[in-house]
Amino acid sequence: MKKLIIASIAAFTLASCNQTTNTTEKSASKIEYYGDKITEENAIDVSELAAKMGDATEMEVKLTGVIDEVCQKKGCWMTLKNANGESLRITFKDYAFFMPKDGSGRVAIAEGIAKVEETSVADLQEYAKDAGKSAEEIAAITESEKELVFEASGVILK
Repeated sequence: MKKLIIASIAAFTLASCNQTTNTTEKSASKIEYYGDKITEENAIDVSELAAKMGDATEMEVKLTGVIDEVCQKKGCWMTLKNANGESLRITFKDYAFFMPKDGSGRVAIAEGIAKVEETSVADLQEYAKDAGKSAEEIAAITESEKELVFEASGVILK
């Protein structure tokens, strides 16, 4: 009887290990869609956006890049970092969808509107709070910023 129980436990353990490996492999190649269903076609790298916009203050575009940060409060924004180390904050149209909070490091394709706008001190402090910054870092934000931002209507996560 003991041998039967030990053999059953060993078989269950091996089967569980096998399932974990398969799940990991599947999630590594998993593609998720958020918001409007979009495609990858004609997406430009986030580092090309400023040059592509030129003097325009608003432009419809599809971007691709690696997620640097995601709002840790509820996934209500994310940032993509370009080759210069600058971050582009992406919010989601009408708060219709959110990103997984563990999305950092994943590739995102986002379609929407890029704009140059003034971000208030209050908004910058709220973004810092959502990102888990310290009270000192939040208090150090004392000036609004003119920045390039992006409102996505749809996102693909790879």
